[in-house]
Amino acid sequence: MKKIILHLLFILLIFTSCSKNETNELKISTNPWIGYTPLFYAQKKGYLADINMKLITNVSLAESTALYDVGKVDMITATQHEYYSLKNTGHKLIPIILLDRSNGGDMILSNKSLTEIQKAKQIHAYLEIDSINAEVIEDFIKYYKLDKNKIEFINKDQAQMQDLKNIPEKTFLIVTYSPYDIELKKHGFHVVASTKEMRSILVIDAIYANQKIVKDQMKRLQDLKNIIDRSIDEIENDTKSSYKFVKSFLGDISYNEYIESLKLIKWINKPSDHLLERIKPMGYDKNKLIQ
Repeated sequence: MKKIILHLLFILLIFTSCSKNETNELKISTNPWIGYTPLFYAQKKGYLADINMKLITNVSLAESTALYDVGKVDMITATQHEYYSLKNTGHKLIPIILLDRSNGGDMILSNKSLTEIQKAKQIHAYLEIDSINAEVIEDFIKYYKLDKNKIEFINKDQAQMQDLKNIPEKTFLIVTYSPYDIELKKHGFHVVASTKEMRSILVIDAIYANQKIVKDQMKRLQDLKNIIDRSIDEIENDTKSSYKFVKSFLGDISYNEYIESLKLIKWINKPSDHLLERIKPMGYDKNKLIQ
């Protein structure tokens, strides 16, 4: 009898452990970016709570990455740059859900024209050094044949960059992304290059998780994918309603600014075969992506 009771307790312990593993809260590290709008919307609508997930918002890609790096969250929204960075430091990370492709949403602002930038004796370049910003400015430097010796690289997060003032005597380059560009444009900075024209760089945003989470939580991750698809449909069908839910995540931008920002990305939650082939060398295996 004693053996039977112990056996039953052992079975109960196994089921309790499995149940806890399947229902514990999962945290997703993220930051303000127009391409993450479906997640912001899903959180405000309560869709994420329905599957016991929640967003942990940060001011920048670098801060979001650091939070994942120290194990404070279970998943992360990021570009391929942050994905490679975490993989290279030993994280067994894989992309699981594609979100969007930048189509002008990542950009370089300046207070000078391209001709003036090329002739400048010194350039002050502001960027998040440990983010996709680094690849964007590298592409820009190569394309316009700028002398790196003339460039001072200054590491700032996007919230800090918003306070930059236009000093006419200086030449600025500011690598930023929507919606952070909105405030900077009010200070007199303008776009000199973006992912809409920079064809040599492809910026992909996705949700990434470690392999253990993928193995243990596949049902919930599929639910998350369905929620994202549903949120995108609802955003596209009623932008005014979605704006009310997401504006606080995007710096309380105006409705018109919200609409213009949405034009700077393309949803890839339903990727074409052509795109999947294009991003395969970048580490995005279609057989491991939740579609």
